[in-house]
Parts: sequence; structure tokens; C-alpha cells
Amino acid sequence: MQTLEAAQRWARTWAKAWPLKDADAIVELQAEDGDHWASMFRLLHGSNALRAYLVECFAEETKPAETWFSEPLVDGSSASVEYWVVMFINDKPMTISGCTVLSFDDSGLVTTARDYSHVKDGYHQRPGSPLSI
Repeated sequence: MQTLEAAQRWARTWAKAWPLKDADAIVELQAEDGDHWASMFRLLHGSNALRAYLVECFAEETKPAETWFSEPLVDGSSASVEYWVVMFINDKPMTISGCTVLSFDDSGLVTTARDYSHVKDGYHQRPGSPLSI
């Protein structure tokens, strides 16, 4: 699978699955022994660890998240995807802006995802208008 196609699939899946709290759809994109860095200090090794993390996070959300993911920027087998998400904890908005740097195997599964993000209380519109998926 081409990197651009894999990265676009990743971005589309996250954009659709997050509001639905569909951890399985997201985990299906991850190589079984792949690494997902939820932050620069929180390594989730393997698809089971990613699933547990997503289930834990989604359980805190009380309304569907509003998601925007950019068109991936690709270089070789790596890609980066900017995102902007408003999620609701106890019905109060919290905005996350960030970028995930991804590496894929030949079948298009994520071998490494490094998430760099900032969280701010409240509902904040994303600046400009990056390409949305």
C-alpha cells in the first residue's frame, strides 16, 4: 500500500471513529506490535495497549467529539497529519490541537505513531482552514 493512501485511510478513520468512540476501527490500522506514543512520555506498545488506552479515553467523553484531520504530508514510508478536535468531558468542551507523525509497514499498517498535541479547556475553532478529510 502506498504511504499516502495509508495515511489518508488513517486520517479518515480517526475522523469518523473518534466521535463514534469506535476503538476497534482505529486499532485495525495499527500493526499488532506497533508503537503508539499518546504523548512524548506515554508509549503504548502493541494493538492491545492502544485499544485499552482508547477505551479509557472514550469512556470520559460525554458527547460526540468534533474532529478535523488534514491531508497528510508524506515522505517515503512516513507521514504527518495535523488534527483539531473538540471533545466533551462532563459536557464541557476541551480542544486538542496536534500532529501525529506516522510510519507504515508495506501493508499500510501503522508501525509507529507519535502524537504531539496541546490541550486547552473550552471550545476553540481551528485557525485558518487546513484541508479536511
